[in-house]
Amino acid sequence: MAITKKLHWFWAWEDDKVEVWLREMSKQGWHFKSAGFPASFNFEQGEPGDYTYRLDYFVNRKDIQNYLQLFHDAGWLYLGEMGGWQYFCQKGLIGEEQEIYSDKESKTKKYLVLLLYMIIFFPILFTFILLLSRMTNDLVQAFTFIMAVLMSVYVYAMVQLLRRISKLRKIF
Repeated sequence: MAITKKLHWFWAWEDDKVEVWLREMSKQGWHFKSAGFPASFNFEQGEPGDYTYRLDYFVNRKDIQNYLQLFHDAGWLYLGEMGGWQYFCQKGLIGEEQEIYSDKESKTKKYLVLLLYMIIFFPILFTFILLLSRMTNDLVQAFTFIMAVLMSVYVYAMVQLLRRISKLRKIF
């Protein structure tokens, strides 16, 4: 069987777009096998099929077995993990959209958990940039500039996650 690697960037608040993309790939006969960093997806060629893919953000390693058992019991096949994102699939049912969560709190929780980790990491990143900016070496100054740009992207990501959470809460 043929194996291919595809690069497909997505932001944390766009996981639903990745789910649609993975489903379209399976309809073309390319079945998701694993994800790698950064934005690298491995597929195996097979018979075209309609599979529903869902992503969830979960990083609690000590409770992972109970977490995975819940999905297994609900009929979801666990495909693996990348950066806290857990990948699941289920054979598509005609006329029915499968979801891993049906209530608004569960759907927003993955974004809240991700946002919490970003908020916790933010002061560390900010302090690191401040410490670097006090050094006079030209290379360090260039690195500080790059880190400041990344910090801007980081803040943008947090704002977008907040918008996604707000939007989900208004839907229900």
